[in-house]
Amino acid sequence: MPTPALDASVVVGIGRSGSGAARLLRSLGQRVCLIDSSDTPEAQRRAEDLRQLGIDVRLGVPLDAVNLAQLQEQLPGGLQRLIISPGIPWDLPALTALRSRGVRVQGEMVPAWEASRPVPWIGITGTNGKTTVTHLVHHLLEASGLDAPMAGNVGYSAAELVLDRRGSGAELPTWMVVELSSYQIEAAPEVAPRVGIWTTLTPDHLERHGTLEAYRAIKRSLLERSQVQVLNGDDPDLQRHAASWPGACWVTAGPRQELPEAIRPHLWVEAGRVIRDHNGTSQDLMAADCLAMPGEHNRQNMMLAIAAGLEAGLTGQQMECAFRSFPGVPHRLERIDQQAGVSYYNDSKATNYDAAEVAVRALAGPLVVLAGGQAKRGEARGWLEALHQKARAVVLFGAAQAEFQALLEGASFAGAIHRCDGLNEAVPLARALAAELHCRAVLLSPACASFDQYTDFEARGEHFRSLVLALRP
Repeated sequence: MPTPALDASVVVGIGRSGSGAARLLRSLGQRVCLIDSSDTPEAQRRAEDLRQLGIDVRLGVPLDAVNLAQLQEQLPGGLQRLIISPGIPWDLPALTALRSRGVRVQGEMVPAWEASRPVPWIGITGTNGKTTVTHLVHHLLEASGLDAPMAGNVGYSAAELVLDRRGSGAELPTWMVVELSSYQIEAAPEVAPRVGIWTTLTPDHLERHGTLEAYRAIKRSLLERSQVQVLNGDDPDLQRHAASWPGACWVTAGPRQELPEAIRPHLWVEAGRVIRDHNGTSQDLMAADCLAMPGEHNRQNMMLAIAAGLEAGLTGQQMECAFRSFPGVPHRLERIDQQAGVSYYNDSKATNYDAAEVAVRALAGPLVVLAGGQAKRGEARGWLEALHQKARAVVLFGAAQAEFQALLEGASFAGAIHRCDGLNEAVPLARALAAELHCRAVLLSPACASFDQYTDFEARGEHFRSLVLALRP
């Protein structure tokens, strides 16, 4: 009898998430073919590394109906499963056609989810705050002695994490702390965390999802699949839908009396202490000021992390000690340096108006704010109001310069407005403006995606860091 063909998976994308998924699937004994539309020297280098593992890599192959049909004919057993990276739209016609024919189309999170069973996941999503909460939860659990690595939308793919553990012969972790973007959730309906955390919901990625309702529904689907649903009671959008979450664990960074009647929080702040509702009894957990990060939004992030810590069995004393040692999150209101009495903050992670508004409001003014990049759709009014209150100057850079200048002038911004091609010119100009206008801080909070000039927001933040440190005398 002929030997049956091994399960075959086609992975789309030779970037970090795609390569991680391909390597993981291959380690599990599957036949893997990886395709990518690029054929750059960097892609060729990565392809050679993957071929050494027995992965069939085909470069210069766009994701379209013609190439998928060829793969269906060429692969032994046909095309059975297609794994896509987050940057590929879920409603791409070629993918819709595949699903209609019964081919499993899945995001790169699904192989990681399947290979990590039975490890419980803490899945964290939201428009803003999810990266900070992911770092906080990871730090809480690890500082308390639990093996709880973080992965997902934080620069280290979940597939890579599982592969490294399996490949090294190490045990799988006790918990996995996974940040999940809407793109990843949309393509991974199989992922069902033990604990799901929803930080905030404001308009974002509408160029991909179309409407706020569609975007909200994707986020909500992850929480509905989670055994424990942790929600931010201070978020206006989540508040408006509170009646539809009868069994959720709500938290607030303020007194419980200030919440709508539909929300009965499990965690709140009272007289400077974090209080827990434990079987109908108020239980004092810890000091509410144990996290040094500035801003009310970070107290909300802390409360969400506490809820996850309780689910993992941590005590208030353990968590307070861990919060006091938390070093902060790279690229999220990260204090880079202080020079001549001026603090420099890297908030490159603020890729939309709402995140940038939060950063401006979190810092004591007056400020010089650097903003720009690849503009997104969204409501800018709150951001403009925050700039009016806190900023004496705004330095614009990148593709959004003209658009942002029009927004600022239309809102009658009273401070100085300057335009630069990029951060190389913007950073020394910001230093000069801070000295001239007697500002306390220079804040990079772009309110934009980074893809006009950088590969990602991390690259933008690292460039800012290097420029700031180069200013030192």
